[in-house]
Amino acid sequence: MLTLLWPLSAQAYFLYQLADGSRLITDRLHHGPNYKLVRASRSVENMGRYATRRYRPHSVKARDYEHLIRHFANRYDVDIALVKAIIHTESYFNPDATSKAGASGLMQLMPATAEHYGVTDIYDPKQNLKAGIRYLRYLLGKYGNRTRYAIAAYNAGEKAVQKYKGIPPYPETQRYVSKVMARVTYYSRWQ
Repeated sequence: MLTLLWPLSAQAYFLYQLADGSRLITDRLHHGPNYKLVRASRSVENMGRYATRRYRPHSVKARDYEHLIRHFANRYDVDIALVKAIIHTESYFNPDATSKAGASGLMQLMPATAEHYGVTDIYDPKQNLKAGIRYLRYLLGKYGNRTRYAIAAYNAGEKAVQKYKGIPPYPETQRYVSKVMARVTYYSRWQ
């Protein structure tokens, strides 16, 4: 069952999967265990397609986005292995991923970051990758190409890295940096 609810003047649309497996498209945020956010967009365009599609975690692989990753990584001079490692850690290459904090898409962009880089559909792989890689280039430049600092800022935010003058002492961020660095090593072998 698919339920559609939206007024013509809505600013954002949300696709939720409900406990019974049905999906709901609405212009209202819902919280609670019965609503799993699948997608958010400023446009209702293509929402029906996503409402009827089920994500199959084993069907999406790094190679599905190889061309776009290479294109934008080369364009913004960012290590391809680093980009793949971040995508793997953030979303496991799921373009429809959404975190509880509101980060979305392959590179798990926060809405403000996506808006800053001109993203109109945060779940569009091309837009998400372009903005995420541009943001990563910015972070690498900000921290003098110290990869670990850029990775920490990608996870915990620039203010946290600034406050601690390096990788913040947050266990989640420290694990995140370790995971990404291990995956950089893995993806470097396959370039």
